[in-house]
Amino acid sequence: MKTLIMLAGVLLLAACGSGGPPPPDWKRDAADLVERYQKHALLGENVLAERYFQQAVAATGGAGRVAETARLWLVRCATRRAMLIDDGCSEYAELARFAPDAADEAYHRFLTLHWDAVDVGLLPGQHRDLVRAPADKRPAAVARIDDPLARLLDASLLVMRQEADAATLVLATETASAQGWRQPLLTYLKLQEQQAAARGDAAEQARLARRIQLVEEPLLHPRP
Repeated sequence: MKTLIMLAGVLLLAACGSGGPPPPDWKRDAADLVERYQKHALLGENVLAERYFQQAVAATGGAGRVAETARLWLVRCATRRAMLIDDGCSEYAELARFAPDAADEAYHRFLTLHWDAVDVGLLPGQHRDLVRAPADKRPAAVARIDDPLARLLDASLLVMRQEADAATLVLATETASAQGWRQPLLTYLKLQEQQAAARGDAAEQARLARRIQLVEEPLLHPRP
């Protein structure tokens, strides 16, 4: 699940195994808990995801770490935006006033679609080509991203910017499907279903409706 940690700064929370002194418990706990948050949020297990996130915030906040706590909220914002949830990242912005970090702020501007104000060189590498590309080339840039969650996030940001094409929606859908990420998969399937209905494509609408039914079943009847 290490690839789910999308912001490079969050890796500072994890044990690095560099031979130095072991990281304190709050760092190890926060790194583990935020990974669990992302896993369960993407699965649509929202109650469990929220519990893990609040525990992660308690770990960094209990240590009085403002920058690291802000960073957790930034990861939450990225995760929710990857699921096409329009999170404004306000909790991050409030904390970041007291512990500003240039790389974190660049990522925040990227997530909130202020791309004209982004220092692209400070972004995680997998997002730089997307921001640098002209609008008509951005869907192709998304398709070249190897990391599934980064690819899903970038596709979702293009949807929010109204720059996504039909292939982008298919790519995002199948990325979520391949990973078993039920929450964004359901969102993208329903978006495609709406578009099929608008086109009057009854066969495609029926196919998508069947997939939606399959995805919704474990969400409607969650495991104990």
